[in-house]
Amino acid sequence: MSEPSQSPRTAREWLSILARYREPSTRRSLFELAVTLIPLFALWALAWMALSVSPWLALALAVANGAFLVRIFIIQHDCGHGAFLKNRRAQDWVGRVLGVLTLTPYAVWRRTHSIHHAHHGNLGRRGIGDVMTLTIEEYRARSPSGRLLYRLYRHPVVLFLLGPSYLFILQNRLPFGLMNSGWRHWTSAMGTNAMIGIAVGLIIWFGGLWPVLLVFLPTSVMAATIGMWLFYVQHQFEDTHWSKEEDWQLHDAALEGSSHYVLPPPLRWLSGNIGIHHVHHLYSRIPFYRLPEVIRDHRELADAQRMTIRDSLATVKLHLWDEAQGRLLSFAEARTRYGIA
Repeated sequence: MSEPSQSPRTAREWLSILARYREPSTRRSLFELAVTLIPLFALWALAWMALSVSPWLALALAVANGAFLVRIFIIQHDCGHGAFLKNRRAQDWVGRVLGVLTLTPYAVWRRTHSIHHAHHGNLGRRGIGDVMTLTIEEYRARSPSGRLLYRLYRHPVVLFLLGPSYLFILQNRLPFGLMNSGWRHWTSAMGTNAMIGIAVGLIIWFGGLWPVLLVFLPTSVMAATIGMWLFYVQHQFEDTHWSKEEDWQLHDAALEGSSHYVLPPPLRWLSGNIGIHHVHHLYSRIPFYRLPEVIRDHRELADAQRMTIRDSLATVKLHLWDEAQGRLLSFAEARTRYGIA
């Protein structure tokens, strides 16, 4: 039953309420894993077999399969937050194995993602696990070439096409951001690389290069692109939350700096409910399959930071944080308002 109408709660007040949803169900978690892995492998096999019929059919099936790989990433993501299984050792091994499928070293990603959660919205702690976002003053202080590089970085072709492929296929092969953090992250990266290498080698052994080029890679690239889009719109919206370190507060930034991306039920299922991102950021130990319970029970959270697919398309034009107004601006608006190009 939904809660009665009352004055808005603070982010801290929500914590004790959301704690009620944190316990995972082992049976439910294993079910969610099975109903994601089975169609993922089935579509991979079907796409491979389709190569003998039409390479375009194989490619289409592989691209569609990217959606299931996104859901695998969400399960790996929950493992990293300790939200998938009650047994932490088993949970970490699930995360490591899924990291081979998602091309993402588990321990490396878990650490960089925890940094993202710990410092999101803090202007003094940017650089790991986020989309680079400059303030108006930082952009103004850059040289013409520096501004051009930032414009290129924020261009949709780079952010959503080139960037995701580079991140998952190339950058993830080394523990960037953690290069000097010890053996654990190097072991994670190199172990994952070795298993990916074995998997690709076996594919080539049994089927040649075409299954790699038209099945394996397209699925991975599509999943990376979808994942980057979801990550972007969950934090890069007009009224998101950024503040200087002395004014920054963890729970306020988590709640106010993350969107509620309202998707149709099939897309919500395939994306593992990650669109309910403001709740996830405020209480990351809630299993992904329990997030709908939260917004069902608490209308205030269901209505907070709502963003439809149509709304999300407009976020692509937002590039710079205006500290004076407390919102993201486009390059065009920054030029009109502040005279900077």
